[in-house]
Amino acid sequence: MDVGRRTAMAALVALGLTPCAGAAAAPRRPGRQPAASGRDGGPRPPASLLGTEIRRLPTSRNVIALTFNAAWDDSGIDTVLAELRRRALPATFFPTGRFAEAHPAALRAIAAVHGLGNHSHSHPFFDDLDTGERAEEVRRADAAIRTASGAEPLPFFRFPYSATAEDSIADVNELGYAVIEFTTDTNGYLGPEGGVTADVAVRRAVDAFGPGAIIQMHVGSDGDGTVTDAEALPRIIDAALSAGYEIIDLREFLTA
Repeated sequence: MDVGRRTAMAALVALGLTPCAGAAAAPRRPGRQPAASGRDGGPRPPASLLGTEIRRLPTSRNVIALTFNAAWDDSGIDTVLAELRRRALPATFFPTGRFAEAHPAALRAIAAVHGLGNHSHSHPFFDDLDTGERAEEVRRADAAIRTASGAEPLPFFRFPYSATAEDSIADVNELGYAVIEFTTDTNGYLGPEGGVTADVAVRRAVDAFGPGAIIQMHVGSDGDGTVTDAEALPRIIDAALSAGYEIIDLREFLTA
């Protein structure tokens, strides 16, 4: 166990929590540069991020990235944005196209400070789609996010359900996107009724700390208004900073 990991574990114990297992990084497959006809302008991902799903950023620095998926309502967004603003910290948000269409004001508020990735239009299982259908999902989401936010989305895609496969990764790369998944999901979207309290969400995040860790959280709720990740966020940030980690912007890796 490296020094950063041991320090993170100590921070977790100080919070009165117990470590649990995190997600493992996936093997890298040979990448290829995206086709010129993919994204509608904007920056391209570097070749170092292509060919696989990225579950830990390619760095040895003690840095972590905070990310949020947005696919339901806009519950918790004001709370999350206020906490990030108070700390002057970055995060990256991965909205679906349908979220963008339903909540343009929320998306504009996010885009005013933070980067926007692409989480598909309707959140389907990509294994059930062919290449053309995958392209339609990605491009419809891109168009909706641009229209709602007035911003240039990042060339970062996150698969619905994190259901990646070699052929679908290649299709998304060909469209001009790197696949940014996560080192761990806090599972905060499950909420207390699903067995995930703020304590559990914090524990899952802190246990995954390490150089380049990507923490996945969620904003919005499925209707009951509970947003466990918004509640857990301040404690996750406290644990990261106490353990000596810098919270960085995924946009740094566009020039990697």
